[in-house]
Amino acid sequence: MVVLNRIYTRTGDDGTTALGSGERRKKYDLRVSAYGTLDEVNAVLGLARLYTGTDRALDAVLARIQNDLFDVEADLCLAAKGPGGARMTITDAQVQWLEQQIDQFNADLAPLRSFILPGGSSTAAHLHLARTVCRRAERLMVELNDQSSEGVTPAALKYVNRLSDFLFVAGRHANDKGASDVLWQPGQNR
Repeated sequence: MVVLNRIYTRTGDDGTTALGSGERRKKYDLRVSAYGTLDEVNAVLGLARLYTGTDRALDAVLARIQNDLFDVEADLCLAAKGPGGARMTITDAQVQWLEQQIDQFNADLAPLRSFILPGGSSTAAHLHLARTVCRRAERLMVELNDQSSEGVTPAALKYVNRLSDFLFVAGRHANDKGASDVLWQPGQNR
C-alpha cells in the first residue's frame, strides 16, 4: 500500500514531478500529461457515480474502473513497485473484463439510429464527458508511444481504448438503455 503522511513536499516547486522510478520530469512532459489526463477521467467518473442512484451494477463497474485507472496511471508513470515487488502494469485480464462489461451493457440497448449527442440524464452526461477526456488521454498515450523510447505497454493502450467504448455504452445505458439518448439530427438548423 501507498502511505502518504505528507501531502506537500516542495519538490515540485521547480516545475518537475517524479515518475515511479524516481526520475524527475517536467510537469508538461508527455508521459505526465497522459497519466494526468487519466486522473481527470477518474475525477469525472467520481462525479458520474453521484448520479448512478439505484443502478448498483453500473456503480460497481465504475468503482472497479476507477481503481483500474490507477493501475494504468502507475503503468504510465513507470512505477517500480506493484504487488509482489514487480513493476505495476495493467493486464490483458483487465482489458478482457472491460470487454465483457461492454458486451453485457450493450446487450439491452436500443439500436442506434443516429449519432448521439452528449446529454440526457445527469449520469449519461457525465459518462459522455468522461469518454471525451478518455479519448484525449488515449491520443496522448499514442503520441507518447510513438515518440518515446520508453513507450506505453500494449495492454494500457488497449484498456484506455476499450474504456472509451465502455463509457459510450454506459452513457447509453444510463439514458434508459438508449431510449432517452439525445440524437443528432443532421442539418436540422440550416
